[in-house]
Order: sequence, then structure tokens, then C-alpha cells
Amino acid sequence: MPDSVDTEITDAELVRRAKAGELEAFETLTSRHEQRVFALAMRMLRQEHDAEDVTQQTFLSVLENLESFRGEASFSTWVLRIAAHAALKIIRKRKGLPTVYLEETTEPDGYDSVPHPEYIADWSRSPDQLAAQNEVRRLLDEALTRLDEKHRLIFLLRDVEGLSVRETAEALELSEANVKVRLLRARLQLREELTRVLGDPGKQLPRSHHRHE
Repeated sequence: MPDSVDTEITDAELVRRAKAGELEAFETLTSRHEQRVFALAMRMLRQEHDAEDVTQQTFLSVLENLESFRGEASFSTWVLRIAAHAALKIIRKRKGLPTVYLEETTEPDGYDSVPHPEYIADWSRSPDQLAAQNEVRRLLDEALTRLDEKHRLIFLLRDVEGLSVRETAEALELSEANVKVRLLRARLQLREELTRVLGDPGKQLPRSHHRHE
């Protein structure tokens, strides 16, 4: 393998080579995915030192368990699942909580239990204008910290990291229905928080006009 990272080589091929003992293949996998793991850990933990620890722990675990990886999910999904659990252990340790798997805290699969937002208003600027502003990203990051961890993690994997519902469910060992409910809760809470700041009070709508998307 050349010294430079060959972007044409697939993760599956690199995994095969790494399993065969090619250290350079594993190093390429690490360099290809470590920034994504670090970014996810930072969004979950908000502390650079902890995010660095999670990144190191993730790839150490990947190395130790590479032989058991069978490719049922993509390599990136598998890595993010390991990173998510490593970050959750730190969160629970901070809070003095026992480490439990996400599936032990599932919630009803139906949408009837999802609360309607209290504040509903048209936004004062278009989504394109808002998306281009750093201030909106800062507000979103702040709002994310106020989400329950199980909802925040779903939002990060699905809407920030771009995993599909199926991949998110596989990564967190949840049902797809549960992922969809948690994602809806997260989106509604985030939208309501942002709307309180960015919405036009003069265009506030009655709650009866709201429909889930």
C-alpha cells in the first residue's frame, strides 16, 4: 500500500487486509474514521480530553475485536457504535449512574406519547439564510446539550452523522420504531428551542394547527 491514503480502497478491503495482519491497512482505517469519532465524542461529551480518550478507546477496541467483525453492518456503523457506548460510559460515570445498554431504557414505539411543542411560530428568516449563520450552529449545539442523552445520541447519529434509521438502530441495538420515536422527540424539542429564539412572535400559531412531520 502506498504511503498516501488511497481513497479508492474500500473499508471492506482494508478490514480484510488488517485481519491478515497488515498494520498499514488498520492505520488507514483509523485515519479515515478518527475525525468522525472524535467529532461525535465532542458533541456528546463537550470536553476535548474525554473526546480524545473515547477516540483512543474506540480504536483500541476496534483493533482488539476486529476478528469478530463480520460485516453485517458497515465498518463505519460498527465503529460509531463502539464510540457511542464508550462515550455513554463516561456520561454515566459523571452522573454516578450504572452503565446500562440503551435498549434497557426503551420507550413506547407509538407517536401518541410524543408531546406537542408549547411554542409554535413561523421562523423570521428562511432555513437557507439561517443555515448559513454560525450563530444558528452555536444555538443548536447549546440546545443539543439540553437533550436527554438517549435522544441526543439518536439525533447525532441520524441527523448529524447521516446514518440511516436502520444503521442507527443497528449501531445502538434498538428497534427502528424506537429510533424514529426518539428522533421525532429530539427534532421537536430542538425545533421548539430554536423557534423561541429565531421565530417571529407575531406569527405564532395555535397548538391545534400543529402536525407531526
